[in-house]
Amino acid sequence: MAEGVGAQPQFGRPAPPPQTGWERLSELWRRDERQRYPEETVNILKSAFTGGVVGWMYGGLPAFYHARKAFIERSHGELFQNRADAVQSAHRAGLRSFIRYGWRWSWRVAAFVTIFNTVSTGLSVYRNEITISNFASAGAFTGALFRMHLGLQGLAGGFVFGTAFGIPAGGLLMVMQKLAGETLQEKRSRERRELYEQKLAEWQSRLSVTEVFEGQTESNARGGLETERARESRSS
Repeated sequence: MAEGVGAQPQFGRPAPPPQTGWERLSELWRRDERQRYPEETVNILKSAFTGGVVGWMYGGLPAFYHARKAFIERSHGELFQNRADAVQSAHRAGLRSFIRYGWRWSWRVAAFVTIFNTVSTGLSVYRNEITISNFASAGAFTGALFRMHLGLQGLAGGFVFGTAFGIPAGGLLMVMQKLAGETLQEKRSRERRELYEQKLAEWQSRLSVTEVFEGQTESNARGGLETERARESRSS
């Protein structure tokens, strides 16, 4: 009985692709039949990781070289067991600065990139189109969010900086997607349509098989009933 209940939804007509912006947004965070997240969501996670690595290198490498140089300049009067010990001490000082300042830049860049991509992707998915205004709005929101602790002046500065960052970044992404042949939204819409058509064809095929099976079962039942009646009439 439980098996029949669980199998019942399979015979229902497949749901059409999402039509409203909220439906597309909710689908953005759901896994598909293969337990995979949408490509837009995966790209947000990839960009966050890449931004973290780039931020770490940007903040950590200069700090490493400056700390190493400062340590060498300060340690001329210190005694070391040998040259290797001095080199290792300088590297340890540089490594501490690399970790310290690299982490400071890493989480900030990763957070900025994540918020920017989340907002721009959400706007593109909700509107079902990719425009430069989506990236400008995402940049303005992210920049203002990062500078709001500095007051109204910082909020305005972050707004302007984020907009100035979002427009060229969005333009570059749009050009790259155009060169690829189709944008992510176009690809996503095509995949939704193809998947729906495939499910609809499979549903219609199962429905026709079920109708044929039910017709055969009904005809067999009628034949059995007529045979039983004929036997009863002969015996009487």
